[in-house]
Amino acid sequence: MDKAIVNELDHVVVRFSGDSGDGMQLTGTLFSNLSAILGNEISTFPDFPSEIRAPQGTVGGVSGFQVHLGASKIFTPGDDADVMVVMNPAALKVNAKSVKRGGVLIFDTDSFEKSDFDKAGFKTENPFEELAISETVQLIPVPLSSLTQQSLDGLGFDNKTVLRSKNMFALGLVCWLFNRPIDKAVGFLEAKFKKKQDLLTANIKVLTDGYNYGSNLQLTLSTFQVDKSTNIEKGTYTSISGNKATAWGLIAAAEKAGLQLFIGSYPITPATDIMQELSLYKNLGVKVIQAEDEIAGITTSLGASFAGCLAATNTSGPGLALKSEAIGLAVMAELPIVVIDVMRGGPSTGLPTKTEQTDLLQALYGRNGESPVVVMAASSPADCFHFAYMASKIALEFMTPVILLTDAFIGNGTSLWKLPKLAQLPLINPNYTKKDAEKSHVTSRDENTKVRYWSVPGVEGLGHRNGGLEKDYNTGAISSDALNHAKMVATREEKVNNVANILPNVEVEGDSSADLLVIGWGGTHGHLMSAVTNMNAKGDKIALAHFNYINPLPKNTEELIAKYKKVVVCELNSGQFASFLRTKVPGVEFLQYNKVQGQPFTVTELEEYFGSLLKLTL
Repeated sequence: MDKAIVNELDHVVVRFSGDSGDGMQLTGTLFSNLSAILGNEISTFPDFPSEIRAPQGTVGGVSGFQVHLGASKIFTPGDDADVMVVMNPAALKVNAKSVKRGGVLIFDTDSFEKSDFDKAGFKTENPFEELAISETVQLIPVPLSSLTQQSLDGLGFDNKTVLRSKNMFALGLVCWLFNRPIDKAVGFLEAKFKKKQDLLTANIKVLTDGYNYGSNLQLTLSTFQVDKSTNIEKGTYTSISGNKATAWGLIAAAEKAGLQLFIGSYPITPATDIMQELSLYKNLGVKVIQAEDEIAGITTSLGASFAGCLAATNTSGPGLALKSEAIGLAVMAELPIVVIDVMRGGPSTGLPTKTEQTDLLQALYGRNGESPVVVMAASSPADCFHFAYMASKIALEFMTPVILLTDAFIGNGTSLWKLPKLAQLPLINPNYTKKDAEKSHVTSRDENTKVRYWSVPGVEGLGHRNGGLEKDYNTGAISSDALNHAKMVATREEKVNNVANILPNVEVEGDSSADLLVIGWGGTHGHLMSAVTNMNAKGDKIALAHFNYINPLPKNTEELIAKYKKVVVCELNSGQFASFLRTKVPGVEFLQYNKVQGQPFTVTELEEYFGSLLKLTL
């Protein structure tokens, strides 16, 4: 057969999907890491079920991993897939609507038997016709299971171990399809299985055989080529997840501030990776406590903060609820602590592996009494580093709890990230007690910023008690005086509000002269930016204002929003940020576009909605 034609693309979306035990997360991670090393822009979206192991072959057990790679800037993992690999009919059923017309669909013919159709709930033995895609996509049947068995025949592996390697055959096949050299993928496998040489040998052989199978049989008329991005600045890059970037941001902040980093936490999906990543850095002095529960996690961190550490705790929505009393204690004690909430679907245990932005009002108001804290949100896997660093800086310099909101989408997802140099990061100056200042004592504060000085125990003359009861403004002694309480409430609020003085202004992206302003916050930035960019390119005029600092808001917020005739707030909840903005920016009609499905926005749905608003404007 003639060699396949190479189809050069600016960007392409690939999705791997199969049963929970089929290794789709590993396959997608290896392919995205390989693409990043080759100089592509990447954005990924791991999507897996909440059940530890749903019945094999059922739609409830389908696990997927999508990667969008490009030769130019990309903001999202993409909507629909150009190439999809499905390991069984259940994966096909879940993902069939997400293959582009004319796209490539590779499927394991060994897993497409009647019993497999029955498990997936198909009514016929031709799922492609039943799903009406037999004429709209390029079907590439490959006996992945039997080919893997042939590849490892005679090497002494049991059949279960052999079949667990079929994802590597699929990866080799996709590497051929995208003209990716597999030597780098081999390097990743060597790192992963360095202590299991037999599994390393098996996976490398199957990967190589999968690549050669595609090359020798030329399964498609054309292969794909996505060139190295020309927009990437010089520097050292890596593919990084949001959770890992968050952990590294905390480490960098501790190094910059000259403090020991302490994190007390309790495992919870999808935030556990932050604690696990930090546990790898004992060589940098990082102290990690896996506590017995969420309350113990944050209170050990508060103790570390009292003792002079950069203290943090990580959790998700249910854990944030449990930590609320201790966050209130941190407000009253005026101690710095970073609380990271990787948001997921709720309420209660809800959708543990799915993404939402439904914890915003809990972060803003979920404590008893007047209990203001700084609330921030990261926008992408890569900028989780920056905002974890800035959360630490603000906590230490303003002696306040800071809640940093990420979400399952950006926490588990990955993107290309340029490693910064520590010397170029902003200075962090902890607000220590000025011991030599006249009349200074352990409860003194800066009267301009209202920030209380940090009196670290163990320093001569700075020994003191600190607790949850109200304190006298001047002496720090316990006080029940009404007017003093009112003054302390106002002081703590003013201190948080003064953070706005160091925040950057909100910048307008897209067409600033537009009549329509789209507002977003946190992890929705990529999809909103893509939709706005696409529509501006078509001649539509839309502007985007995306918020990372929520409490306090940037100082130009009200002035900026007032310039636009129509304003719509887009968020993955029922309108929490829109409700907050109504209290801060009076006189503006905030329209809402909300999605609460445990899934991120798609660019297509956003474009359709923005288009409908523009028609109304005209």
